Amino acid sequence: MFNSKTLMLAGSLAAMGALPARASIDDSINAAVGAVTGPFVNFIFSPFPGTSFPWIVLWLVAAATIFTIYFGFVQFRAFPHSIALVSGKYSDPEDAGEVSHFQALATALSGTVGLGNIAGVAVAVSIGGPGATFWMILAGLMGMASKFTECTLGVKYRNEYADGSVSGGPMYYLSKGMSERGFGGLGKGLAIAFAIFCVLGSLGGGNMFQANQAHAQLANIFGDYPGWITGIIFAGIVFAVIVGGLKSIAQVTEKVVPFMGVLYVGTALIVILMNFDRIGWAFGQIFDGAFTGLGIAGGLVGALIQGFKRAAFSNEAGVGSAAIAHSAVKTKEPITEGFVSLLEPFIDTVVICTMTALVIVITGVLQVDAETGLYVWNAEAGRVATVGDVSGVALTSAAFGSAISWFPYVLAVAVILFAFSTMISWSYYGLKAWTYMFGEGKAQEMSFKILFCIFVVIGAAMNLGPVIDFSDAAIFAMALVNIVGLYFLMPVVKAEMNSYMSRLKSGEIKRFA
Repeated sequence: MFNSKTLMLAGSLAAMGALPARASIDDSINAAVGAVTGPFVNFIFSPFPGTSFPWIVLWLVAAATIFTIYFGFVQFRAFPHSIALVSGKYSDPEDAGEVSHFQALATALSGTVGLGNIAGVAVAVSIGGPGATFWMILAGLMGMASKFTECTLGVKYRNEYADGSVSGGPMYYLSKGMSERGFGGLGKGLAIAFAIFCVLGSLGGGNMFQANQAHAQLANIFGDYPGWITGIIFAGIVFAVIVGGLKSIAQVTEKVVPFMGVLYVGTALIVILMNFDRIGWAFGQIFDGAFTGLGIAGGLVGALIQGFKRAAFSNEAGVGSAAIAHSAVKTKEPITEGFVSLLEPFIDTVVICTMTALVIVITGVLQVDAETGLYVWNAEAGRVATVGDVSGVALTSAAFGSAISWFPYVLAVAVILFAFSTMISWSYYGLKAWTYMFGEGKAQEMSFKILFCIFVVIGAAMNLGPVIDFSDAAIFAMALVNIVGLYFLMPVVKAEMNSYMSRLKSGEIKRFA
């Protein structure tokens, strides 16, 4: 979803020589923030010693692999039941909570499906080759087990209040769950650290970066204009949605997420079908590239690193953010939301990210040497040579535009919708981390919502790379804290799973529809 270090679009107004005063302000803030936060950012995204593999990605993928094995490949065994739960067949209207299974899934998906699915995949494929797609899918499938674990715990240890509202997520299961297992002090410290990182991440990667990229897309369509105009419009719309709380957010996401998903996937399928004769070739490139590299620098390892990195950055499995949204579901069985949540990485990574990769590969925007059949490597740019020498969102746009000239406009609409939906979901994540630290109450909630909307304007109006890099690092620092707790608490999840599955098999768990 994030990683602005690779996704920030080059060429701002300042770079084109406009608004020099603003550029100097941006540069001053960047220099000041970068000097302080640089070591932290470099640590989070640094490679594992002796490799070029970012250790935070290895941390996430290792956890996903462990949870997959520990829970007996639950993401495959429980997939049909997950669909039944989302469709409402086991939903008791009398259960405590604020939103339905479908609304919780839509809200969490709106937080993960974003620019990373469009531009981030393009970066991964242009650096790691088509083979990166294979490893991205594999990591996405394994990440389903991480989502299952954290979202089950999010419901189990949530706080339920007299007015029907709830608060849940890693902050609560780290403090309450770890205390149950005799590690109260450690759990409380992890919970506070998570909450701090979550607030920082929500204001940057979940807000400023999204507003910045939405403005860039609008400027591409309508021509150059001041970013604060976009910021004020977005801030007004975002505030109108989030001021009503999670129920208001869920009512929007349950409509926006299916629409933007169908819009993007439908457009991608049209492009793929227009190149029907190359579908077999494209899948061959993906599988061959996964194990041979097809001339890509780094070969198999390079493809694997890019695929795993994109999956980890896109679906956020193990980060803990989605557990905050899923914890508000109406259910008395925590494990049911774990089953529902495992659909999230499948939709985000296995479906949407794969569609982007297929469109890029099948349209031929990656240049292939006609004699050798290998991809042409642009050593200066450190990636595959592309038509028009573009990368990121511009590469995806070129791939869509190669089929139908006006498809890039559809892509721009998708990017804007993805940015908007990400902002409203991350406003809720940040809010719950904020109230965990400062207490529940209308004043505390309103103060954060106003602060969040102010940052929307700042993000659209300024280009603060180091600020957003720090925010991205904070998001993945959430994973460092969260997964430590998941290892301690995974026996709790297994007990919940075994109990529920035995009752489901015996008929004790009743269908309501």
